[in-house]
Amino acid sequence: MNERNIRPFTVSRKNWLFSASTKGADASASIFSLIETAKANRLSPFDYIEYILEIMPQIDIIQHPEKIDWFMPWSEQIKEEFGIKDD
Repeated sequence: MNERNIRPFTVSRKNWLFSASTKGADASASIFSLIETAKANRLSPFDYIEYILEIMPQIDIIQHPEKIDWFMPWSEQIKEEFGIKDD
């Protein structure tokens, strides 16, 4: 990871000063983290988030919390779904 990767996060930091609540700032930070992690794993952030928002509601995460690992951007299942080959 280099400085360019964290630039959007750093620039947006000023915006979080004006978040209506700490929960809102936490949510923004979580989304930025998810987007940057998707990019680092060679995924299209839009396609990745769209995919997990379509699929996750169909999975019973409460009964099977181990399935959350399947949705991580670095998981083999996600790489397979998006056709990402390991170098």
